[in-house]
Amino acid sequence: MDWQLEAEKRKDHMLKELQQLMAIPSVLSEETTPDAPFGKDVKRALDWFLEKGTANGFDVKNVDHVAGHLEFGQGDELLGILGHVDVVPPGAGWTKDPFGGAIEDGKLYGRGAIDDKGPTIAAWTALNLVKDAGFEFSKRVRLIIGTDEESGFRCVERYFEKEEMPTIAFAPDADFPIINAEKGIAGLVFSKSEWSQADALVSFKSGERTNMVPDLAEATVAGEFTAWQERFNKFCSEQQVSGSAVESEENTTLTLHGKSAHAMEPDHGINAGILLALFLKDHLSGDGKQFVEFIAVHFHNDSRGRKLGLDFADEISGDTTFNPGVIRFEKGKKATISISMRYSVSYPFKEKMTDFETEGFLLEIASDSPPHHVDENDPFIQTLQTVYEKQTGQKADLLAIGGGTYARVLKKGVAFGMLFPGEKDVAHQLDEFVDIDNLLKATAIYAETIYQLACKK
Repeated sequence: MDWQLEAEKRKDHMLKELQQLMAIPSVLSEETTPDAPFGKDVKRALDWFLEKGTANGFDVKNVDHVAGHLEFGQGDELLGILGHVDVVPPGAGWTKDPFGGAIEDGKLYGRGAIDDKGPTIAAWTALNLVKDAGFEFSKRVRLIIGTDEESGFRCVERYFEKEEMPTIAFAPDADFPIINAEKGIAGLVFSKSEWSQADALVSFKSGERTNMVPDLAEATVAGEFTAWQERFNKFCSEQQVSGSAVESEENTTLTLHGKSAHAMEPDHGINAGILLALFLKDHLSGDGKQFVEFIAVHFHNDSRGRKLGLDFADEISGDTTFNPGVIRFEKGKKATISISMRYSVSYPFKEKMTDFETEGFLLEIASDSPPHHVDENDPFIQTLQTVYEKQTGQKADLLAIGGGTYARVLKKGVAFGMLFPGEKDVAHQLDEFVDIDNLLKATAIYAETIYQLACKK
């Protein structure tokens, strides 16, 4: 079977379905109901997939409106494919409609195009290709749809409390060739609530989610507009970023624009919060200075935790990284610095956290998802390598990432595509897109994978 040719035959239909799914702005919402626990738009995206499954003859199940699955085939063993339909907020500055699905120069644009609606549609199309080809299945194949991947994995945690764990599984939500190791992901919160000295800093705000490098930071300081304007403009010019200072009554609000990126590699972005803290530390005194100085000293030009004494690396997964994604300060109240820590597979987490001294700030471990690793000699890994090499003609090297995919909740699972080697990673960034030719290539790879792992030869 020429899976690439079969994928190309369904190109128009696949793109149409992807545009339909991307038109749903499925961002986590605080406005929830019992049947929409993550918001009505996230529910709409889940329902869209379940309705497609029913229409195409799959066995469909909705699990407490947080996840669902579409199943086909027969056998005691279960091959799982895990994708998600929730997306991060689009942010400001797009040149395309983030939910429009515009096609231009061989690319389809929109939030979720590569993370993870595009890859999930590729897997969905591949599953239909194998099903419609009439092969006899030796395993059941289940496409599992999550709705909270970007905000904590509550969807799959609930799902696997009620549903069986796949025998083997992959998540089309990262890079090709094969990711068999994922770093641990911990949420760290530095906080301080006892302040003693008055200061010009009234408030400081940067970021909304720890899994993104914040591209916007704002600070309100006491003082006239002219006192801050010249110094701030000079700083922004030196750092090659944009910013503004606006007077409001007795205060001035400073705004700095950075560059967003995924927290798995903070150095791919420009953290607006860190830069604004770097500027303010030389212009304040007292409590505000102590707060911004802690940020600037420990995180400026150091995403590896060296200045904190928490750095670590190993051969399997590389460096441990730290992203101060959410920073909050309000005069007289508790101040917080919330960090996404992506730690190496062999990182001595308990030992490091126990011995750490916080220099007057309280350290709380808000969450911890341990590292995940599947041995390179496992037959499952070797089958994926064979398929990838057959479909691409390229060597299927094994990779490790600092991102978290659904693979980490699986007994035996990996992340498998769909970003190809050399492709620009635009997940969580402005004007996110999926390359259409690569979408088709990924569909062929997934179809061949399903055939090799779940069909009788």
